[in-house]
Amino acid sequence: MSTDTAEKEIALKESEALLSKRRKKLVTDPLVDDNPITIQVLGICSALAVTTQMQPTLVMALSVIFVMVMANLSISLLRNKIPTRVRIIVQLAVVASLVTLVNEVLQAFAYDMYKELSVFVGLIITNCIVMGRLEAYALGNKPYDSVLDGFGSALGYSWIILTVAFFRELWGSGSLFGIPIFDGISSLFGGDFQLATNGLMVSPVGAFIILGLLIWVQRTKTGYVEH
Repeated sequence: MSTDTAEKEIALKESEALLSKRRKKLVTDPLVDDNPITIQVLGICSALAVTTQMQPTLVMALSVIFVMVMANLSISLLRNKIPTRVRIIVQLAVVASLVTLVNEVLQAFAYDMYKELSVFVGLIITNCIVMGRLEAYALGNKPYDSVLDGFGSALGYSWIILTVAFFRELWGSGSLFGIPIFDGISSLFGGDFQLATNGLMVSPVGAFIILGLLIWVQRTKTGYVEH
């Protein structure tokens, strides 16, 4: 066997599919088995603060996905050039720049949403999920894997807050994305029938209750136990 052939075989063995089993787990594990909110208990503040309505929650979820993917990519590309002593400062600078970009886009194209979410979007800078993945993964792995890791963690965060917002808006306001659902159902049964909303759902207590139920269901399903 020639040297060139041997080198080609080694290269083929070392190559990995773009969506190999290992890489798929980077995206799928944070959805359930290693969810950043229900398992790691990170990012709770925004899960409670922005989830009274579906629309702002969706904008927040998309913002976190963008910031996490781009931050993981940026830090991974710079990982060999960042001095260890200033790595946290560099990470904060990258995340802050991306969050500022998101804020500017919202201010320019969705001003009402910007006014509603500007404080909470700004807090993405110090979100434990974002900083945790930069420190734990992006600093030590290649760009593509880091992008998948950031995307998976952001999706895990997003589906939880969207689920909380779904039940809070439906039960608390009787609507979804501002569309009255309870009024439409009540009209089908005549004027004497009226679905009542629950004011508890629009308060932080309601968010705690729904989030607690999600954590209970998910940990029961996965068998996860705190040690």
